[in-house]
Amino acid sequence: MMSELKKTPLYDYYQEAGAKVIDFSGWALPVQFSSIKEEHTAVREAAGIFDVSHMGELLVEGSEAEAFLNYALTNNVSKLTETKAQYTMLCNEQGGVIDDLVIYRLGENKYLLVVNAGNTDKDFEWLKSISGFDATITNISAEYGQIAVQGPKAREIVQSHVDEDISEMKMFRFKQNITIAGCNVILSQSGYTGEDGFEIYCDAEDTEKLWKLFTDFGVAQCGLGARDTLRLEAALPLHGQDLTEDITPVEGNMGFAVKVDKENFIGKTVLKDQKENGAPRKMAGFELLGRGIARTNYEVTDSEGNTVGHVTSGTQSPLTKRSIGLALIDSDFHELDKAFNVRIRNKDVEAKFVKTPFHKN
Repeated sequence: MMSELKKTPLYDYYQEAGAKVIDFSGWALPVQFSSIKEEHTAVREAAGIFDVSHMGELLVEGSEAEAFLNYALTNNVSKLTETKAQYTMLCNEQGGVIDDLVIYRLGENKYLLVVNAGNTDKDFEWLKSISGFDATITNISAEYGQIAVQGPKAREIVQSHVDEDISEMKMFRFKQNITIAGCNVILSQSGYTGEDGFEIYCDAEDTEKLWKLFTDFGVAQCGLGARDTLRLEAALPLHGQDLTEDITPVEGNMGFAVKVDKENFIGKTVLKDQKENGAPRKMAGFELLGRGIARTNYEVTDSEGNTVGHVTSGTQSPLTKRSIGLALIDSDFHELDKAFNVRIRNKDVEAKFVKTPFHKN
């Protein structure tokens, strides 16, 4: 089965390291190296490293690249600089999220879009189908490796391998042409864990060298299992669950990435209405009061048994043992601390709405 899956530059290394490898969006990726709890704890208390080379990279160039991207994406691309990246969305005409992504301005009329692995081809075709702009889109995913070093000690660890001062780098700031162990990289202050940390974009053939540099330095190797528990504690959305082509950014609590005051963009009519008048549904954090783990698509009901929404993501927090989750529910039903039920294996388990994020560093 693994032979048919796409592989990152670290695939052979996973075998050596004895990682447990699974199929994730058509990619062979490690779900864990030691245990999810150990890896999760390492990131919350010290530092962990993740292979995110499966993420897609699309290059957009041309004299009208900025105008093209402002039409295709929800955030305001004009606010980007060559050191300031941005979280944004690719939406359909109904405002549903085709993908959420990060965009980097690499130079004049030159932008790098970092997209979700399972959506790379779909995003590429969608962008190519938008006509009327002098802009070319190239899928350069195979050229890049990407690793993420995350945790409270991530900054000092990365700093020890970098000549430039990175102590003041804020969220979504980045630097190009940084040298780490002789490798030319893009260093971005970003991540998916709710902790301080950096994402390092390198040439595909340099990935293993950089991985070993940090793991030899004592940084814990982490897989998809800990990545999911960490991002959910931080209430960060996962595309395909918390954001989909049927869920808008406003419904998914990501309305900050939608700038309705800019000129026309795909999905603007619906999104502007939702931002100004409210959306029919909203994403809400909850905690189970009874036993069990809430899983994606489990039904959410009120005290009378009426369906008011569904779970989009759920897990047990490895550190607190709380059973937490996100649910898309009718907006008028939501109220902090309000009790409701989640249907788990044909049984109603009591839950209550709580504030998000569930964890803040």
